[in-house]
Amino acid sequence: MDELIKLVSKKIGVSEAQAKQAVDTVVDFLKKKLPAPIASQIDGILAGSGPAAAAQALGGLLGKKK
Repeated sequence: MDELIKLVSKKIGVSEAQAKQAVDTVVDFLKKKLPAPIASQIDGILAGSGPAAAAQALGGLLGKKK
């Protein structure tokens, strides 16, 4: 998740602390709105090895072929 926080910080020009708050807010929102089987995998996706792993994992969760 640190990589995502740094990316948000850089892209929108805010501190990493502000970016962390924004990312945490979005992640919490997604966990509440997504079906339980998918929501329970969000932390694992964010702990993966970078954006490519996260994109592949999300594609798998959404039924896309790998």
